[in-house]
Amino acid sequence: MFEIYKSGQGKYTRIVTFVSVMFLGIMGAYVLSENLGAFLPKLLFDWPPMKIYLQYGIPTVVVLLLGVLMLKLVNRQKSADFLIATESEMKKVSWSSRREIVGSTKVVIVTAFIMAAILFAVDIIFIFLFNWLGIMEVTS
Repeated sequence: MFEIYKSGQGKYTRIVTFVSVMFLGIMGAYVLSENLGAFLPKLLFDWPPMKIYLQYGIPTVVVLLLGVLMLKLVNRQKSADFLIATESEMKKVSWSSRREIVGSTKVVIVTAFIMAAILFAVDIIFIFLFNWLGIMEVTS
């Protein structure tokens, strides 16, 4: 039933995709469970365990169905080929070293501060100019 298409290829991309979607699904199921907990007391249930069964059973079924759907999806031919190609392209990427990233980050931060200082100076100049021309009155 769950035959793995090209099982030796794209292993990590498929695993990360599956785990990421399942994490989001579990987070969604948690929110659904909390919302059902707030909604179910309004319904007329005379049997108290029914609320617990519904509050936690429905999200559990949703997560299980999502898991089965994702297993089928990551092993479908088109999806698997895409994930395999993605993983092979990621292996070709030339990643920057830590030293290059730190240097680039410093350049960006310094540039942002210089631009902020220039814009501050231009703003002050326009305030004095508009005040001198009488276009805008600046009061403290």
